[in-house]
Amino acid sequence: MLASKALSAMPKESPPTQVMVAYGLFLASALGVYHFIANGEFSAILTLAEMMQCLGFGLLAVQVFLTGRCTGISASGLSLDALALCFRLSSTLWLQGYLPVDASGDWVFQAVDITSLMLVAWLLKQLFVDKSTTYQKEEDTFPIFPTVLASILLAGLLHADMNARPIFDTAWMAGLFVCTVAVLPQLWLIAKTGGKVEPLTAHYIAAMAFSRALSGVFMWHARFDITSQPWVGRFNHAPWVILGAHALHLLLLGDFGYYYVKTMINKGLAAQLDLSEDSLV
Repeated sequence: MLASKALSAMPKESPPTQVMVAYGLFLASALGVYHFIANGEFSAILTLAEMMQCLGFGLLAVQVFLTGRCTGISASGLSLDALALCFRLSSTLWLQGYLPVDASGDWVFQAVDITSLMLVAWLLKQLFVDKSTTYQKEEDTFPIFPTVLASILLAGLLHADMNARPIFDTAWMAGLFVCTVAVLPQLWLIAKTGGKVEPLTAHYIAAMAFSRALSGVFMWHARFDITSQPWVGRFNHAPWVILGAHALHLLLLGDFGYYYVKTMINKGLAAQLDLSEDSLV
């Protein structure tokens, strides 16, 4: 009895500790992949981008596990992330067209995406089943079906041909488009619920943005290697469509990024973001 009371009286680990541990594990894993698997090849930055995305989902899972609630998390956004991962894996699990050319593209890249999909599936289960009473369903109303339909249609028109298989080239491009706009339901929910963002939710959104930035850097350097069937003359549209999707993702998070950096500098890693004075949608 005394032992249980003592344990219950002990302070829980603070969010900064959780964040620092998560980032520490990510950095150690990233350095290990870059030096020992990819042998320092530049293309490993694409794998590191996927690892950063996985870190974001991991931070969100940590928040749910520690707090026991799903408040402030968009199931619609996570559903789009899950769909984007499935689209991408339909290509990368057996085709080479969109994989980094270093050894990390042999299995690490795919393993990270599968881990991300598992984390998202667990989070969705928490939202819809285990902790559904804390899920803000009435506010999480962003219309995702038109978004998915538009992404698939645009992908069918604008896809690259790196796999030389139109269906799977379309699937990969659709995954990119869906991933780009997956942030919108989360921003919508934040705006609907007063503009408050829990610390680990904020770190999750920031990690997703940094992941897109890393992927965008790789795509910029690989733009001359990305090919497609031109629609107008000899203009190779695919690399610019891919870069545009990355830029759009970062643009959508421009206001969030400003307040995130400002809050982290002024108040620390455990601070709650207050975006109530900014229009997000």
